[in-house]
Amino acid sequence: METQMNDLINEIKQLRMDVNIIKEKLEDGELTDWAKEELKKARNQPEENYIDLEDLRKEIENEI
Repeated sequence: METQMNDLINEIKQLRMDVNIIKEKLEDGELTDWAKEELKKARNQPEENYIDLEDLRKEIENEI
């Protein structure tokens, strides 16, 4: 269980790094057409589809 939680934490850290890279590219205006399209799709997601981080953690802990 602890190993799976550590793996999840590492994946979340990697995602944060990826998001920071995307933010930097947005500021520089260097996004590819694909990235722009993916951002557009993500921004069109209704907020009710969002999951609170604490709720996600609880859900994952319950599955482990």
